[in-house]
Amino acid sequence: MSDVKSLPASYFEGIFSRDSDPWSLASSRYEAAKHTATIAALGGRRYRHGLEIGCAGGVLTRKLAFWCETFLATDISPSALAQARQRCGDLGNVGFEERNFPRWTDDQRRFDLIVVSEVAYYWDAADLAAAAARIREFLQSGGDIVLVHWTGATDYPQSGDAATEALRSALANVTTVVSATTTPHYRLDLWRRS
Repeated sequence: MSDVKSLPASYFEGIFSRDSDPWSLASSRYEAAKHTATIAALGGRRYRHGLEIGCAGGVLTRKLAFWCETFLATDISPSALAQARQRCGDLGNVGFEERNFPRWTDDQRRFDLIVVSEVAYYWDAADLAAAAARIREFLQSGGDIVLVHWTGATDYPQSGDAATEALRSALANVTTVVSATTTPHYRLDLWRRS
C-alpha cells in the first residue's frame, strides 16, 4: 500500500463529528485493557512533560496525565479535541492543541514522554519519515516514546507492524528498546532516547 497517501484531517473530523466514540475507546473492555497495559509499560516512571499525538476523545489522555507534571494532548480533529477537553477539563496539568503531526514544526518545546497510540498507520512513508524527524526534535535525552498499534488488517496506508518498524528503523540510532510486547491484536513498544 505504499502508494496510498496519509489520511487527511477531513477524514478524522468527519468521523468525530458523526460519532463521539467512533472506536469505542470509552466503552470497550479491549480498549480499557490496552490502556492499562500502556500505563503499565511506563513502569511507574514519572515524567515532566508528556505529549500525546492523536488524543481522540481523551480517554487515554486522562490516564497518561496522572504520570506527567504537564501533558499536551493533540489531535488533527477539532471535534475530537472538544471531546477530550470536556473529558479532561478538570485536569489542571493538561493542555490541548489542534496539531497536524508530523507536519508540526518550529516548536521549541521538548518532552520526556511521547505517546503514539493508534495513529502511525494513518501516515504514508513520507509522513512516517517526517514523524521520525519530529520525534528526534521533540524527545529529550532519556525520554520515552510509547507506540501502541492494532496489528490486524487495515485499509490504512500502513499496517501497525509496518508503521512501527519504519519508525524503529528511523530512530534506532538514537533510541533503545526498553520493552516490546505483542498480543494477538496489538503491539506495545517502549523505546528510550539514549
